[in-house]
Amino acid sequence: MAKEPQTANGDSGAGRDSAQDIAAAWERERPGTPADSIGIVTPVWQLAKLFGDDRRRVLTRAGVDSATLDLLSVLRRSGPPYTLSTRELGRRALVTAGAISQRVARAEREGLVTRQPGTGRPRTVQVTLTAAGHDLVEATVDQVLLREAELIGGLTPDQRRRLAELLHLLLTDVQRRVGDDRITQVGGEA
Repeated sequence: MAKEPQTANGDSGAGRDSAQDIAAAWERERPGTPADSIGIVTPVWQLAKLFGDDRRRVLTRAGVDSATLDLLSVLRRSGPPYTLSTRELGRRALVTAGAISQRVARAEREGLVTRQPGTGRPRTVQVTLTAAGHDLVEATVDQVLLREAELIGGLTPDQRRRLAELLHLLLTDVQRRVGDDRITQVGGEA
């Protein structure tokens, strides 16, 4: 008799269909159906949901929404003077110009960024991280990254490295196959 697969915490997940069970059922019901992708895609979707829901809880406790954190993080990672054009913000955050405009307006109302006309191209707007924005992103990023480190703590450093390499390979190939290299946060706001 086969032993039930266990989760990282030892729970068998009884009562829930595993990806392998789902694939086997499709293969049984529709012989020849290419179901081997289910063993990869289903856990990726499930992990994305779990990670997204958990991140939203962390951000709610921190008092910041994911779109604002994304904007502040892009500015913070840009280095001093923590200023980027709205066009560059959109490119780095992988969102539309309209989404960046909304994010910047909201963050400006909250005193987290300032914006001023840029030089060179007409209608260029430069966005700068304020001291309050800097403090918020510093505190929040630590909370998010520490929590995510906890969530992947069941993997060894070598397993994390190998998984990161495989996920990068898969992501790059899927982007090529679907002709879309724009990635947004799972469950994130525009």
